[in-house]
Amino acid sequence: MAVAASTEGMPLARVPQVQSLNAVRIWIYALAALVVLMVAVGGATRLTGSGLSITEWRPVTGAIPPLSEQAWLVEFEKYKQISQYELVNKGMTLSEFKFIYAWEWGHRQLGRLIGLVFFLPLVWFWARGAIKGRLALTLLGIGALGGLQGAIGWIMVASGLEPGMTAVAPIKLTLHLTVASIILACLVWVAAGLKDRSAAGPEAPAGAAPRILVGLVLFQIALGGLVAGSKAGLTYNTWPLMDGALVPPASALFAVKPWIENFVDNVVLVQFNHRLVAYLLVGFALWHAWALQRRAPGSGAAARARAVAGLALAQMVLGVVTLLLVVPLWAGLAHQVLAMAVLAMAVVHARVSTVRA
Repeated sequence: MAVAASTEGMPLARVPQVQSLNAVRIWIYALAALVVLMVAVGGATRLTGSGLSITEWRPVTGAIPPLSEQAWLVEFEKYKQISQYELVNKGMTLSEFKFIYAWEWGHRQLGRLIGLVFFLPLVWFWARGAIKGRLALTLLGIGALGGLQGAIGWIMVASGLEPGMTAVAPIKLTLHLTVASIILACLVWVAAGLKDRSAAGPEAPAGAAPRILVGLVLFQIALGGLVAGSKAGLTYNTWPLMDGALVPPASALFAVKPWIENFVDNVVLVQFNHRLVAYLLVGFALWHAWALQRRAPGSGAAARARAVAGLALAQMVLGVVTLLLVVPLWAGLAHQVLAMAVLAMAVVHARVSTVRA
C-alpha cells in the first residue's frame, strides 16, 4: 500500500525503479537499526565489565562459544592470565565468568550478523541492478568502514589486555564508538536520500545549520566516549555545579602534565567538556528550531528541527539523571541509545534539507 501510494501518478517506467529503491532504503534502515543495537550491546558489555572476557580475536572460529565444561574451563583459564582478573575479579566463579563472557560473545556475534545482513543483500540488489554507480561505491565504502570497525574493536580490547590494565584505553574506546556513530550517520544519510520526493515542493532553505548540528552531535558522542572510557561519570555527581562550582578551577582542569593529556586522562576536564558541549548543542538546536519556525512555520524543515531540538534536550536531561544516579546500567544504556537517535534525526534533517533546498 505504501509503495502504491508513493508511485501514484508516476510514469509506469519509473515505478519498478522506485520500488527497488524503496526496498534498498528499507534494507539500509534495518542495517542502521542493527548498528544502534550493536552500540547498545557494546554499552552493556562495557558497563558490566565484560569487554575483556574473550582474550583472543578469532573472526571465524570465535563464532562458536564453548560447548563443554572443559572448553569453558580453558576459556576461564585464559581470562585468569590477564590483569583485570587479578586486580578486579580475582576469585570469581565459573558461572560469573560465563555471564561476562556471554555479553562480549553476543557483541561480537552481532557484529558478524551485521556483516552478513550487509553483504548478502548488497550482492542481491547489485545483481538485480537496484544498486549501481555512485550508490554502489558509497555502500562499498560503508562496508569497508565496517570492516575497519571490527579491527578497531580488537585493537581496543587488546589495549585492556596489556599488563597492569584493567579496562580498555579511553581514547580507543572513543574511537570505536565514534566510528560506529559515523557508520550509522552514513547509513541514515544514504537511506534518507533514497526516498522519492519528486512530488514535494522545495522547502525554505535551512542553511548550514543542519550539518553543523550533525557535527556537534558526533563531537558530543566522542566526548561521551571519553567520559565512558575514563569512568568520569562516576565522579562529580552533582549538577549544575561540579564540586561546588560552575567552572572548576584551572588547577583541577589541567592537573595532569603534559597539559594535552588532561583532555583524555583528567576526569575533571573530560566531564566538564562533555557538559559544555551539551549546553552548546542544545542551545544551537533550540535556536535553529526557533529560527526555522519563524521563517517557515508549518514546514517539514521546521518540524524536523523541532524534533532534533526536542531529542537533544531530552538527551541532556537524561544525561543529568544518569550523572546524579551515578550511572546505573539502565540509565547508561538509555543515554547511549538516545544519543544514536539524536544523531539519526539530525542526519535525516540535514539530508532532506540538502535534497530539497
